[in-house]
Amino acid sequence: MATPAHDHGPVLDQDGVRLTVDDAIATVTLTNPAKRNAQGPALWRALIEAGQLLPGSVRVVVLRAEGKSFSAGLDRKAFTPEGFDGELSFLGLAREPDAELDATIALYQRAFTWWRRSDIVSIAAVQGHAIGAGLQLALACDLRIVAEDAQLAMRETSLGLVPDLAGTHPLVGLVGYSRALEICLTGRFVPAEEAVTMGLANLAVPADQLDGAVRDLASAVLSAPRDAVVETKALLRGARDRDYDAQRSAERAAQARRLRDLAGLGE
Repeated sequence: MATPAHDHGPVLDQDGVRLTVDDAIATVTLTNPAKRNAQGPALWRALIEAGQLLPGSVRVVVLRAEGKSFSAGLDRKAFTPEGFDGELSFLGLAREPDAELDATIALYQRAFTWWRRSDIVSIAAVQGHAIGAGLQLALACDLRIVAEDAQLAMRETSLGLVPDLAGTHPLVGLVGYSRALEICLTGRFVPAEEAVTMGLANLAVPADQLDGAVRDLASAVLSAPRDAVVETKALLRGARDRDYDAQRSAERAAQARRLRDLAGLGE
């Protein structure tokens, strides 16, 4: 994918993550194509920082990656006794007390949770492989557009682990329990067309049209008033946790707020 043009320099550019902001659109780019954007603790900390650095003017966040692959998943250094420089390997983490181990995983998960904030809409642009942590990062976003060469897989179970980077909830929500279980337990690759059919992705396009499709979707999102987008996103995100009557009540409350705001009667 070609790097899109921006009016300003990067807000953040470290540890395989670059954040740029162009008015209402922020772009988070994974920048280690030589390693197929493999992930580790340093990258996760940079993603957390990117979320913290978003200006209040940002309404859409695009997540993209340089090179042929979106992200090949965990850096295999995590499975070696040496691990990463200055970081515990997974073998070292396994020896930590329960509270410390839980806190470490919770920290890593923060790199995957801020994408669903109600004040932004996040769009993942996925090409090539999105494996394990790579797929979970794409799942962290609200919307996903995939290139026709995309191959999505959840390989953690095949490695004796479980998906633990906040990906299981959106996966089940998108494709249902039975399909999610099959994807996780087999570790198989889901091609782009099937990903769209099952609801794992919103749209598949030729690889050379990926950037344009993302721009078009971002523009469409920005065409609606921000407060209405925020309210609608919150309403839909809460729908699966409410029964029918509770959701109708939430709709009424949200609409009352919008009507009062439009009439200039908001607080």
